[in-house]
Amino acid sequence: MAIVFVLVALLVVAVLVTGNWYVWRRLFRDTTAGPGPVRRIGAAVIAGGWLLFIGGMVASRTEAPFTLQRVLAWPGYLWLALTLYLLLALLVGELVRPVLRKVLERRAAGAGAGASEREAEAEAEPARDPIPAGRTAEGAVETAGKPADGAVAGGSTAVGVAGTGDGPSRRLFVSRVVGGAAAAAAVGTVGYGTYGVLRGPKVKRVTVPLAKLPRAAHGYRIAVVSDIHLGPVLGRGFAQKVVDTINSTQPDLIAVVGDLVDGSVKDLGPAAAPLAQLTARHGSFFVTGNHEYFSGAEQWVEEVRRLGLHPLENARTELPHFDLAGVNDVAGEDEGQGPDFARALGDRDRARACVLLAHQPVQIHDAVDHGVDLQLSGHTHGGQLWPGNLIASGANPTLAGLDRYGDTQLYVSRGAGAWGPPTRVGAPSDITVIELASRQA
Repeated sequence: MAIVFVLVALLVVAVLVTGNWYVWRRLFRDTTAGPGPVRRIGAAVIAGGWLLFIGGMVASRTEAPFTLQRVLAWPGYLWLALTLYLLLALLVGELVRPVLRKVLERRAAGAGAGASEREAEAEAEPARDPIPAGRTAEGAVETAGKPADGAVAGGSTAVGVAGTGDGPSRRLFVSRVVGGAAAAAAVGTVGYGTYGVLRGPKVKRVTVPLAKLPRAAHGYRIAVVSDIHLGPVLGRGFAQKVVDTINSTQPDLIAVVGDLVDGSVKDLGPAAAPLAQLTARHGSFFVTGNHEYFSGAEQWVEEVRRLGLHPLENARTELPHFDLAGVNDVAGEDEGQGPDFARALGDRDRARACVLLAHQPVQIHDAVDHGVDLQLSGHTHGGQLWPGNLIASGANPTLAGLDRYGDTQLYVSRGAGAWGPPTRVGAPSDITVIELASRQA
């Protein structure tokens, strides 16, 4: 097992080193005529970005001062996102390079041919001039038949331009165009994706019919929020935006389905304080996500209870028209606090509709076995950073949105915040208002 771990670690390091060397080469070496300060600065920027990222990760896991965590996290995590899209943009640029070179070669060939024709006309022009007075015909013929020095030079130059396959100046020009376009695309993508997170999640509205829901509960609204990820990057201001957005929907019930925080109560208690303002007719409920178990789950359960939320730790509450249950995240198994479906659902009346809060979509199979009508989850972030959705969809039964497994429906939120880089590309953040519909209505 240890050998496998070492081999995987070496493979990851090799991929990272190769990828960063490639980025440095295309952005800095190939865009400069020779060794100089630009290449050295480029190497320093790339190495410094990774040092900030690694420093931020280490600081968050060693309980370093929270101020230091914030200083390192912002640039470090943004560098991670920027590197990803620089690499992708430069790889796309490899398809553009040969096309651009061909265009430049054809333009150069056309310009060279035009210059040759003009010089040939200029060369022939003196032969048609009248013989100057005092010159013999033989002299004139001799003069006309001898090419001018400038014509020879010009003709040689024209042939050289047209025949150049890929001169150094042309390669440099292509590298600068492709490198500049890749850098602009990466910066623009990361900038827009970061703006999308910081402005706060948007509201989605989804109607979910439940066969067992009584007519009196038709139109019941549950505000679902997951993956807020308060931490060194997203703090109290972001939490306030999330709370204000939820309250603006005037829900009947609020479900916080895990990954609320990335850090301790000591560091993030003030950031989570706005959660006390959540308002719903039947209250706010909370279940743990995997990141709570990295941050002190027991302390956070007590903190959210103090803020007025109701933790559902493998527990169930009977609301007027349906049961609401919650199970711990699977990450709690290492601490003896894993999900217990039998405890939460084993003795319930299956004639009543049941809504289950479970952080990870993979818990749907246990929910099906226990006759749950609707499971509400998060965890996936919808992939967060494209093409991360390809990996996330392979690891989860449903990436985002509403799906059905037998008689059980599963809704997966993309989440309100972001983990790592405060950036989303192709997976916008959301708060979802689930409107339950009765088939008897």
